Order: sequence, then C-alpha cells, then structure tokens
Amino acid sequence: MAPAKVILPKDTFELLIPEGYKLNPAAIPGTRIRFLSRAPDGRLFVTDMYDLTDNNKGRILLLDKWNDLLHRFDTVIPYLKDLHNPNQVAFHNNYIYVAETHRLTRYPYNSGNAPSGPPEEIARFPDYGLSYKYGGWHLTRSLAFYNNKLYVSVGSSCNACIEKEEVRATVLEMNPDGSDQRVFARGLRNAVGIKWLGSRLYATEMGRDLLGPDKPEDLFVEVNEGEFHGWPFYFHYRKRIYEDLQFKDSVRAPWVKRPPKAITGFKAHSAPLGFDLLWNFNDAVLRNKVLVCLHGSTSIWRQRGYEIVMLEKNGKYKTVVSGFLTGKTEQDRNGRPCDVLMNNENSIFFTDDHKGVVYYLYK
Repeated sequence: MAPAKVILPKDTFELLIPEGYKLNPAAIPGTRIRFLSRAPDGRLFVTDMYDLTDNNKGRILLLDKWNDLLHRFDTVIPYLKDLHNPNQVAFHNNYIYVAETHRLTRYPYNSGNAPSGPPEEIARFPDYGLSYKYGGWHLTRSLAFYNNKLYVSVGSSCNACIEKEEVRATVLEMNPDGSDQRVFARGLRNAVGIKWLGSRLYATEMGRDLLGPDKPEDLFVEVNEGEFHGWPFYFHYRKRIYEDLQFKDSVRAPWVKRPPKAITGFKAHSAPLGFDLLWNFNDAVLRNKVLVCLHGSTSIWRQRGYEIVMLEKNGKYKTVVSGFLTGKTEQDRNGRPCDVLMNNENSIFFTDDHKGVVYYLYK
C-alpha cells in the first residue's frame, strides 16, 4: 500500500492505495454520492441521496466529458431531481430505471441530458420503518437485471423483528414492466448491494445490531431462488451459523429454515455496500477478484469498515483502499466508501457518500 494525497475544495488528506496506482477525485458532484451505473451508450450515472435524512432532495447525476489529461469529468449534469432517497439506477431496453424508497419508476432513455419521456411507475414499496413512521430503517432499494427479469432488494423495517409485510427483507423478481412480481429470496435484512456476476446473483448483507461488538458478521452471499438467508432467526459468526435466541420460540413461516453459508463474513458493523468483479483486469493481483466497499460503522469509535477490500479464497479478504478513517472521532473520518465499478482493464471508479466524491483509481 502507498499513500495518495487527496485535495478537495475544503479538505486535504491521504488514502492508502495499491503500489503502482494513482488516485484522483474524478468528480465532486453532490453531497451523498451513492451507486454508479453505466448506460448502454457508455455514459456514467451516479445517484445522490442528498443527506442522511428521509428526504425528497435526491438526484440522478450524469458524469460527462471525461478529461483524459486531468483524469476527471469536466461536466456534471443533473439528470433528475426531487427524488425520494434514490440509491441506484439501472438500464434495460431503452429505459432508465430509478429506485426510490417508496417506488420504482422507469423513463424512456436516449443519449440526451434528460429523460425523453414521462415516468412510468411500475412498483410500490413500503416507505416507513422504525415505528412504521419515517422509513429510518433501510431506505434504499437496489436493482439488478438478468435474463429479462428485474431484481429489487427491499430492506427490513427494523433491526430485528417478525415482519408484517412479505416484501420486507427480500429480493423481489419482476418483469421489466413491473408485472408478475414475486419474492425471489427471503431473510436478507439489508442487501444494499445486489449484482449478477455471470449467471449468479450475489448480495452484500448487513447483520442485526445489539448482539455485541463482534456478532453477527456482515456478509457477502450468493442468492438463489427460494432461499431463506436467516434474518431474523439465524446469524453468521466465524464461519458458523447460530440461532438468534431472541426469536427461538417465535412462530415461523413455512419458508424459515437454516440458511446457506455465506461466501465471506466481514467484521460486525463493517456495513458492506456496493461491489464489482474486476473481470480480465490487467493487474494479476486484482484480476477476476471481487472488490467490496465496506461503508463503515456509524459508531466511529468501533473502527469497523471504512475500506475497500478484495475477496479471497476461504472467506478471507484483503484491504485494497483504506485511510477513510484514521482514528476514533468524526475529525478522523475522511470518507465512507459506497460503491465500486470497473472502468476498464487498468482503472476503477469508487464513490464516497460522506464527502460526495467519485474517485478514479488507475495505473
């Protein structure tokens, strides 16, 4: 690892990156910059959820006019605005799909700087959370397309509870127009990152709170049709699956069963979010490896997460980018990695939703 100096308009600090690489802020387009999506025409889009509150100030941003000399985007275009916590967009059959807390819409897409037609609402989601009021628990909805089907992750309404709504803590499957919606997989408390890698669906999953500083682990899992992934009845810790005693005597739905083992377990409160596969990457160390953004605990003193890691065999992982947190106070926080996207065989983009930066890592 080598230090890379980061100069932002209001701050200067260092991040640690792999030897031989360079790092540059490619854009500082908003305040809470989240997930990256590549359009069919090659243009790069990113979501801005504005801040940590349940708000309607979110935007979809188009990063345009890449400057090869300065390694940054010269133009940021507000593509959509006044959105309810937009976490991700996806593209399919000449539409751009926008995932908000309460709904899923799609717009006709062309290569202009705004949608070419009005929105079509194709699905509705519950938009309340703790105390069934504000949606404070798990506001994000994430998207993935495969084989002409759309998959949407919907988080739980609570830390640990028996949900009253079937769509909570699930990955849903539907047609591109929203029809034939059904539950694809259950028991995923908050799968913020979902993505098809080849013919398999993977997800990041955040374990519940209030079981101590080290339990349960956060996870990287493969998600198959009909699976139950444990929440709230089971959790993972040190490659083993444990029963959550809080729900030992609770009535269980027919689909509740012991969950499959995770591919990787991260330290509790690491908060894994976006990930990507570096397919045929030139660097032999990173080639064909999955990178995962560990967003980090809101309890900064825990010093959990706040790095981008590479998944290795046997459930292990290795740091690729760090320095987002250098101590135990807010003053020591330089960012929170959110999403990562391979750009080409020699470079990646990743986002920080704390300082609102899109970074470019290259060699």
